[in-house]
Amino acid sequence: MSSVRFLFRYGACLALTVALLAVGAVVPADAADIDTQGHNVILLDATTNTVLFEKNADQHMPTSSMSKVMSMFVVFEALRAGRLSLDDMLQVSEHAWRMQGSKMFVELGAKIKVEDLIRGVIIQSGNDAAIVLAEALAGSEDAFGAQITKRAHELGMSESNFVNATGWPADNHYSTCRDLATLAKAMIDTFPEYYHFFSERDFTYHGIKQGNRNPLLYRNMGVDGLKTGHTEIAGFGLIGSAVRDGRRLILVINGLQSMQSRADEPARLLEWGFREFNVYTLFKPGEAVDELPVWLGQSPTVPVVAGNGFQVTLAQQERRGLKVTMQAQVPLPAPIVKGATVGKLVVTAPGFVTREVPLVAAADVPRLGFLGRLAAAAHHVVFGTTM
Repeated sequence: MSSVRFLFRYGACLALTVALLAVGAVVPADAADIDTQGHNVILLDATTNTVLFEKNADQHMPTSSMSKVMSMFVVFEALRAGRLSLDDMLQVSEHAWRMQGSKMFVELGAKIKVEDLIRGVIIQSGNDAAIVLAEALAGSEDAFGAQITKRAHELGMSESNFVNATGWPADNHYSTCRDLATLAKAMIDTFPEYYHFFSERDFTYHGIKQGNRNPLLYRNMGVDGLKTGHTEIAGFGLIGSAVRDGRRLILVINGLQSMQSRADEPARLLEWGFREFNVYTLFKPGEAVDELPVWLGQSPTVPVVAGNGFQVTLAQQERRGLKVTMQAQVPLPAPIVKGATVGKLVVTAPGFVTREVPLVAAADVPRLGFLGRLAAAAHHVVFGTTM
């Protein structure tokens, strides 16, 4: 249920406060009261872009094979742009063939289909396959590192720097959990036609069958990606994502001590995120929030909506103190164009980072003609209000 309070002051700021009250809701233990074995962690509700938990999320860290998600992002862009096709055959260089670590086991001088190389990178975590793709797109792995770093910065990953295609340990090759979560969300949102590669469980090349290294894919918990990583210096890490009841969580964790902890700890954190938090729809797309008064318009009011709708992710106890405030300078001067931003909604709750959403006019309101404006001005002088 909800209680609504309207405050109108002409020539000042209008505020609408909505307090959402959970009736009979069970209040769980403090949702923030959780710790993890991971050294660097972020858990994100991608549905509302809300951080549910973080630990050293902005600390530079070696990314190991989780870097390959960035490499694949650029490969998928090349596919969409027509610079590559899934059926193109790429030749294996000596540099790719000699690469150590996890491998697809490509043959020196062989020509391999791009689609197979993609599976080799994502499913088998093949360093050799990643280098073949990098050399095809940039001429050399060094040049590819500069290319994907530039693209990462364009995506908002300002605390990332890549010097190779694989995540092989190197000076000045690093990222953060927050940046890798940004990358994961961009990958999921931008490339739905290619995202299925991340959920495939095994791939066979040259008679060698290898299983996907993501342990969460083998648990019945809605996980559909993305990538693991491991080096001695970085420990064990994972970029994971799961969908449940239309809600997607993204987890990035690094610095775990074993393969078993990489299987158990991410699963525990994702389950906690789904259990302790819910997405609440405050306003649906196109649903009128209110009507605001208009000055010198052919209509005295204009309906306003919260852009494409308004959802928030909150722990159940946070929902009890949720407040939504509508802020706008009223009356709004005509003319008003449908879609124009006329104010904002501000959401606050205990322990919740304040969020703001644009308030948008849902209709055109033309300006009154000369005689109409004259009559409105006279009405305001006499009665002190708009017509």
